[in-house]
Amino acid sequence: MGKHLLMVFTNPTEGKEDEYNTWYDDIHLGEVLAVDGITRAQRFAVADVMPGVTDHKYVAIYELETDDPQGVVKGLNAALPTMRMSDAIDLKSAKMSVVSAVSGEQTSA
Repeated sequence: MGKHLLMVFTNPTEGKEDEYNTWYDDIHLGEVLAVDGITRAQRFAVADVMPGVTDHKYVAIYELETDDPQGVVKGLNAALPTMRMSDAIDLKSAKMSVVSAVSGEQTSA
C-alpha cells in the first residue's frame, strides 16, 4: 500500500485565530480522519525561517495509506458538505497538495 501526505496550508480569518485553532483541533481534524484512507493528522505553525516561501500561517499534514490517493481526495471532497466548517478559516487563501513517497524512510544514525 502506498504512503502519501495531504498537506493543507491555511490562514485564520482576521481576528479569529483562537476560534480557528479550537475549531481545527477539536472538530475539523476528527472529521477529516473519518474519511477512508486518511490515517493520521497533525497541525503545524509555519516557522518564519524561509520568508517568501509561503504566505500561510498553518499547515495540516494528513497521512494517507492507499494505492489510490486520488480516490481518497475524492472521498474527502464528497464529505466536505457534511463537515462543520467555520468562518474562522480563510478558505480563499487555502491551498492543498498531495505528495507520494518515492523512497523508503531513512533516519539519522
